[in-house]
Amino acid sequence: MSTAAAVVSTIDARGVAHVTLNRPEKHNAFDAETIARLHALLIDLAHEARVRVIVITGAGPTFCAGADLEWMKHMATLDAESNLADAHALAELLATLDSLPKPTLARVQGSAYGGGVGLIACCDIAIAVTAARFALTEVRLGLVPATISPYVVAAIGPRLARRYLLTAEPMDAQSAVDAQLLHEACDATLLDERIAAHVDLLLKAGPQAVRECKELIAEVRAAQGAGDALRLSTAHRLARLRMSDEGREGMRAFLDKRRPGWWPEESGK
Repeated sequence: MSTAAAVVSTIDARGVAHVTLNRPEKHNAFDAETIARLHALLIDLAHEARVRVIVITGAGPTFCAGADLEWMKHMATLDAESNLADAHALAELLATLDSLPKPTLARVQGSAYGGGVGLIACCDIAIAVTAARFALTEVRLGLVPATISPYVVAAIGPRLARRYLLTAEPMDAQSAVDAQLLHEACDATLLDERIAAHVDLLLKAGPQAVRECKELIAEVRAAQGAGDALRLSTAHRLARLRMSDEGREGMRAFLDKRRPGWWPEESGK
C-alpha cells in the first residue's frame, strides 16, 4: 500500500489500482500537495507493469470540490512566476491523466466541482451516484476553468460548455449523463457493482490493444486541434486571472461568505 496525507492507493491481485483523494475534511479539494502527489502516483502507475486498470475516487461524501480556496487565495498573493508554475502543475496532472496508457475509471461517489469535473472528464469511463451534483463555478470567483477546459469541452461539447461554463449552473447526475460528462449514474448501493462490471470488461481486453486504442483516440483528437500550445495557453490564463482584481475579490468573497462586488443587489444566492 502507498499512502500520503492527500492521496491513498492500493493495487489488488488482478492489477486494479484504486486511487483515493484523501482530504475528506476539505472535500478532496486540490492544493499543491494533492496535485503533486496525484501526478507522481499516476506516473508511477503508468509504469507499473502489474497495473491493468486504474479506479479514481474520493474519500468522504464529496468526489472533489475543485481548488482549495485558501490555497488559491494564497497563490493570488504570489508573483506571476509562482502562479504560472502552479498552473502548469495542474495542467500537467490533467494531461497525464488524460493520456495515461492504461484505462481509467472515475468512481464518483459524491459531487464534483471545478477541477473535480476536470478529473472526471479526463477519465476513460465515469460512473456516479445519482445524488451527485456537478458544476463549473469558476466564473463566480472571477476566474475561468482554464486548465480543465480542453477536457471538459471535449467531453460535453462546445455548445453545452457555453451554457455551463458561463453560468456556473449545477447539473444533476442525469443531466451530466445527458451531457456525456458521465457514462452512467446509479444508486449509491449499486456503484461498486457497476464499477466492478466495467473493470471486468477492461480486464478481458488485451493490455496492448487497450494502450493502442487510447493512443489512437488521442491521435484522432490531436488531428482535430488540441495539444501543447493549448495546454500552455490555458495555464497562462489561469495564472493571470488568479492575480487579477476580480479573481482576488471572488476568492475573498467566497471565503468571507459574502457576495462579490459584481453581483447585482437584487440577485439571490
